[in-house]
Amino acid sequence: MAEVIFFIAAIGALSGAIGVVALRNPFYSVLALVGHLLSLSALFLLLRAEFLAAAQVIVYAGAVTVLYVFVVSYVGDGTVPLGPGGARLRNVAMLFVGMLFVELCIALLGSGLKAIDGEGAPYVPGFGTPESIGEALLTKFLLPFELASLLLLVAAVGAVMLARRRSGGRTLDDTPYVPGQYITPRSLFSGTMAEAIGHLRAPAEESKPAAKAAEPETVPPASSPGATGDEASRGTRNAQHKEA
Repeated sequence: MAEVIFFIAAIGALSGAIGVVALRNPFYSVLALVGHLLSLSALFLLLRAEFLAAAQVIVYAGAVTVLYVFVVSYVGDGTVPLGPGGARLRNVAMLFVGMLFVELCIALLGSGLKAIDGEGAPYVPGFGTPESIGEALLTKFLLPFELASLLLLVAAVGAVMLARRRSGGRTLDDTPYVPGQYITPRSLFSGTMAEAIGHLRAPAEESKPAAKAAEPETVPPASSPGATGDEASRGTRNAQHKEA
């Protein structure tokens, strides 16, 4: 039964890996990647590495795949061509494929075929459990473990710096106010985040001229050409009393 599960998982892993690079639709490529990762978790279960199998499903087939889906949704469906690759890149790709083929042949002809007929390595109690993996990471492999965490920190800081450099270091609060640009909220699932929140608040020095322009102008009452200032004011008061 273990042999049948092994061949099914191996075929699924190979098919998923080929589908990732062969499918043109990026969403289908992500689904093929999920199938590949699930097949690898089945292979880990056959090796009695339950923790690695669970981490493969939770971390890679779960969180990382969701990140890939988010990136694909943000970038697009890939309908816009990226441009010609060129003969140089094609030659480099063929060189790497040839090197990988030679490595696989050496592995199969050297010890791979002999290991198929054998029973394999003996099972050690406690192998693959969270306790044994944690003890190995914090004792024997402590330096590589700390270097990996430092590498993740550098990658996170680099991503933030690249994002700030691309946006010029400006945030939503630093966005200049453009009168009449964002007046009413957009409909659901449409527009940008700035348009979704509605009207942007204008600065004080720009809102004052707009308020003055919106005020109605008062027209003084008409007076005779020869009337003085006192007579004009007296006529204005009389007109107000009549209206009252």
